Amino acid sequence: MNALAEIEAAIKQLPENDIRQLAEWIQNYLNEKWDRQMEEDLAAGKLNALIAKAEADIAANNVRDIDEILDNF
Repeated sequence: MNALAEIEAAIKQLPENDIRQLAEWIQNYLNEKWDRQMEEDLAAGKLNALIAKAEADIAANNVRDIDEILDNF
């Protein structure tokens, strides 16, 4: 049996409250990984083109209010 299968089997044995706590921990872990990746990408200049495009759109007033976008979603 591989580690993932063992973990899945163990999770199935947990009480629901423990599973929910584990799910919250996993989500927090993934959020922190995402934040670190974004910080690394920003520091490496990988987002420079996107930032420049956003700044140009703002300067040209080529933007819409988020509420307008969400209302039409």
